[in-house]
Amino acid sequence: MQLVVGRIGKPHGIRGDVTIDVRTDDVDTRFAPGAALATDPAAAGPLTVDTARWHSGRLVVRFAGVSDRNRAEELRGTWLVIDSSEILPSSDPDVFHDQQLVGLEVVTTAGERVGTVSEVLHHAQELLVIDTEHGDRLVPFVAALVPEIDIEGGRLVVDPPGGLFD
Repeated sequence: MQLVVGRIGKPHGIRGDVTIDVRTDDVDTRFAPGAALATDPAAAGPLTVDTARWHSGRLVVRFAGVSDRNRAEELRGTWLVIDSSEILPSSDPDVFHDQQLVGLEVVTTAGERVGTVSEVLHHAQELLVIDTEHGDRLVPFVAALVPEIDIEGGRLVVDPPGGLFD
């Protein structure tokens, strides 16, 4: 599974630098000099980070082989992606990556199977999209409603309010 770590924005200056809309918590690793990033569309890359710096709250990156504003402009809008296998699990037992949750079987605290996690939405609050026989249901990803997550066992336990899965 490919995960987005950034999107190339407008050029910055005339030497090929571009702004990056960052979509990762691990900026120092993902945009370190020498880091290679796959792209979407694939024909635009892969791109190797030459330099990265912060300017006025924006990440500015120069990629190897991109040496002028015209080439930088051609990359505008390109998504920068990595393979999910490159992300190490967190040492914090209460932190999960989306790809760890998608595909887990969902059961209630009473042991009743209700569906499968199909997606994790990141809005004002994280929401689990549960694919059930009655269609998709959204469950806030909070401890009161999701008291147990067993990644190795492939299941997620929910304590749903009445009517959520009916």
